[in-house]
Amino acid sequence: MQAMKDFLTTDYGLMSLGVIAFTLVMGAYISRFVSRHIKEDTEAHERELQAKAKA
Repeated sequence: MQAMKDFLTTDYGLMSLGVIAFTLVMGAYISRFVSRHIKEDTEAHERELQAKAKA
């Protein structure tokens, strides 16, 4: 229990908490960014293949 108290009340504990939170938010943002661009690139590639098939 002392570790949790130190984590939430000391300067180094709060800094660690901030770094952990920032890392999680950054990971979620990068994951969403990459998945969105993968989806866009996949759709563009499928449109390109359909255009070639019609030509």
